[in-house]
Amino acid sequence: MKTISIVAPAYNEAANLPALAEAVGALLEKKLLPMGYVGRLLIVNDGSSDDTAQILQQLHSRYPFLDYINLSRNFGKENALLAGIDHADGDAVVIIDSDLQHPLDVIPDMIKCWEDGYDDVYGERLDRGKESWMRRKLSLSYYNLLQRSTPMEILPNVGDFRLLDRRCIRILRELRETQRYNKGLFAWIGFKKKGVPYQTADRTAGKSSFNLRRLIRLSIEGISSTTTAPLRFATWLGIIVSFIAFCYLLIVLCKTIIWGEPVRGYPTILCVILFLGGCQLLALGIIGEYIARIFSESKHRPPYIARDIVKHPSP
Repeated sequence: MKTISIVAPAYNEAANLPALAEAVGALLEKKLLPMGYVGRLLIVNDGSSDDTAQILQQLHSRYPFLDYINLSRNFGKENALLAGIDHADGDAVVIIDSDLQHPLDVIPDMIKCWEDGYDDVYGERLDRGKESWMRRKLSLSYYNLLQRSTPMEILPNVGDFRLLDRRCIRILRELRETQRYNKGLFAWIGFKKKGVPYQTADRTAGKSSFNLRRLIRLSIEGISSTTTAPLRFATWLGIIVSFIAFCYLLIVLCKTIIWGEPVRGYPTILCVILFLGGCQLLALGIIGEYIARIFSESKHRPPYIARDIVKHPSP
């Protein structure tokens, strides 16, 4: 029998983990087993500060299909997901959120698409749940900007919820950058893809740890990881501003030579200086983001450190 590994990163999700284990157990027994598949659940504790580690220990002794990894500290969801990918043993790997916002009933449909020859079967959100209007618009604008700046297809309503064939997993294990953007990596590796629509569910308990600051940081990581378009933008901004400044200089010279108009305009000069200074700082900031990535990658540190890897013997 083939094995389906379900990977779920968890950060301060102690209240959701019992419901997650119970739901996955029902899925494995009632749906996957009749389809001829053995299922495993691998939860990656991303340095949680609540009782996640203790809850995982209790659930591991209760459910024979549940394994877990405790990371030494919080490395972020992207790197925690890599830890799960590194230690997942299934013929296919399904990535879900540990808050049960990803409906497990969709997984059998993903498996059927995988059986039809698709290597990457992603969940496509029909709606974005209880997101605010502003957050929804900003998210869609961000994905639109990202798509326009990269040759890869970045799907706007697609997250980490997906099934990946073993071939995809082997390639992802070879990509060891420390500042990861998994949505971009899933697009970069290619392979045959297909979407499966689903309705986003509400969190069973707790509150999302992705606040506005972390979402902005993830957006910057996404852009700087998948495209160099901001660097080209800084170059073109410099060219355009220099051309405008040169034209303005010619106008001032002509007016002074032909009409003898004295050079005036202290407010204009001040505005031009401030505008040019802002453009320079913007360009330096863009360059600094890429230099920071080079600095981080040049250290060759591991993306994560596993404190404990607790698994049941393979069936």
